[in-house]
Amino acid sequence: MPSLIPSVRQESAVLSVVVPAYNEGEGIRSFHDSLLMPALRQLKDILAVSGENPYEIVYVNDGSTDTTLEKLQSIAETASYIKVVNLSRNFGKEVATTAGIEAASGQGVLIMDADGQHPPACIERFVDLWQKGHQVIVGVRSNDAGGFIKTQGSKLFYRVLNSISDQQTVPRSTDFRLLDREVVDAFLRFDERNRITRGLIDWLGFQREYVEFAAPDRLAGEATYSLRKLVGLALNSFITMSTKPLFAFGYLGLLITLLAALTGGVIILQQFLLGDPMGWDISGSAMVGILVTFLVGLLLVAQGMLAVYLSHIYVQAQGRPLYAVDRSSSRNLYESKDV
Repeated sequence: MPSLIPSVRQESAVLSVVVPAYNEGEGIRSFHDSLLMPALRQLKDILAVSGENPYEIVYVNDGSTDTTLEKLQSIAETASYIKVVNLSRNFGKEVATTAGIEAASGQGVLIMDADGQHPPACIERFVDLWQKGHQVIVGVRSNDAGGFIKTQGSKLFYRVLNSISDQQTVPRSTDFRLLDREVVDAFLRFDERNRITRGLIDWLGFQREYVEFAAPDRLAGEATYSLRKLVGLALNSFITMSTKPLFAFGYLGLLITLLAALTGGVIILQQFLLGDPMGWDISGSAMVGILVTFLVGLLLVAQGMLAVYLSHIYVQAQGRPLYAVDRSSSRNLYESKDV
């Protein structure tokens, strides 16, 4: 994926905290001053490395229409380790997160929301697991996401996703994640546009660990992800992470064809060859209906065959890297060779 972030960067940091924000003007200052900075200051000694900044913060303003940008700019004036990436318009959280990851210089990159529901107090646990060698640390909510519809919808989403995807996703896992630089470099090789960040990270693999946390209430305002957007995100996840939906109608068509053929065979045997000994008296209209059902099944089977070819085109067009190498556990690789 070609870089959209200027190549000249500030001195590298040990830990980069990436925070995408959209219309968080009411609570962004409180998030920064009262939650994020106290948590990072506690890590200063743990992250201290000679010649490197212990941490940096990368805020990404995703085309906010309120005072978010002005407040982020004001925050950035207080310290040189605070970056603000201002997107030209609202591109969506997934793209904003990618922009923040690309702008981050840290050896570890932590992704979190700006509304306070990813508690910064948990960052120390993430860093501890990272320093023990885990390359992906995933935050998992221990409480429900919201009301009845969102809670049950979340359970259904993970159940369906895990049934159709080759990679198993832990229920209630979130975008609250810490990625090692090796994982970040592999992630930035993805060039697909309709992206689901957590799905792509799960696809990469690497050594991972999980941190449970209780998501508190938002600091201010209301969630910008409406039910309609959440449904759209779920559908996009199914399509992005699996080609199995392409084959669903093909399997349905095969089932319909077999049932219609079996029913037609029984009618021919019973009605015409045996002279209707069971007295079914099948009408011509019913026979035409069975024939139409059989033909519909054939059409769906043909659609399934097209899906096979389309799935190959789809996977090729995604442009994902063929594989990702875990260099930390590999041995004697040529550093100059891009694998």
